[in-house]
Amino acid sequence: MTITSDWGEWWAREELFGPDVEGVSLWFLGVTGWAIRTPETTLFIDPYFSTERDREYIARMPPVPMEPAWAEACDAVFCTHDHRDHFWPPSFGPLLDHDGAAVHAPAACYENHDVSDMPDDSQEVVEPGDSYEVGDLTIHVRGGRDPDADGSVTYVLEHEAGTIFHGGDNRPCDAFEAVGEEFDVDMGMLSYGTSARLYQDGEVVRRKLYNDAQDVIDAANMVGIERLVPTHWRRWRAIQADPGALAKAATTFEYPRIIEEIEVGDRLRLDRPGVVTPTRLDGE
Repeated sequence: MTITSDWGEWWAREELFGPDVEGVSLWFLGVTGWAIRTPETTLFIDPYFSTERDREYIARMPPVPMEPAWAEACDAVFCTHDHRDHFWPPSFGPLLDHDGAAVHAPAACYENHDVSDMPDDSQEVVEPGDSYEVGDLTIHVRGGRDPDADGSVTYVLEHEAGTIFHGGDNRPCDAFEAVGEEFDVDMGMLSYGTSARLYQDGEVVRRKLYNDAQDVIDAANMVGIERLVPTHWRRWRAIQADPGALAKAATTFEYPRIIEEIEVGDRLRLDRPGVVTPTRLDGE
């Protein structure tokens, strides 16, 4: 499988792996994908670099910012569930070429995808309650609820600079309440979407996909997310949502305190709010 970046090498070379890092920096890869770097550690969560459509009638909207072979470092990959835009071996396989890197994912991911080309010692099955030390980051595996996935987890990342919650495509559930009781979450990512018209068995049907605006705010309050980063809302041409609606939905709730709208290639710092856009937007 050939992966071709829409942007060429400039973003990976100059934006992702170019700057020196203090604390924790996060670069948005599209869908729910992130590259996260500290001075000691580089890890990826749900990286998806496909230029293909998952279904012939649903077109991908965000660009592919890099090819995984261009990564200059990778200590670990974490995936939330078995859907291709979250767990896809051609996307993360080249990332594992770095010494000691492994992919961490629920068992259903390995059962539902061909991972025969991956060494056994690079496949780590995760379950809620597990924790991993990766450089100066601690990654805790916690539960979730995604009715469209065979197996799904969430991740809590701890660093001296703060705590991050990655919700994958999960929807409000008891596991979110448990995370909120266990951790003080500074930043959290939640998938935001809408109902969609889907072509199934020769018919067009309408079905809810992802969290709607109220789901996102309910989840943010369960977890106690101070700084909310909605994701997935531009993934598909036929399935989009307006992140501006989240501020209105949150009016009478304690959380989130800040909502940050991001695009592919943007950088966030854990220690302070604000979106840093790429400096070479023309790619020249």
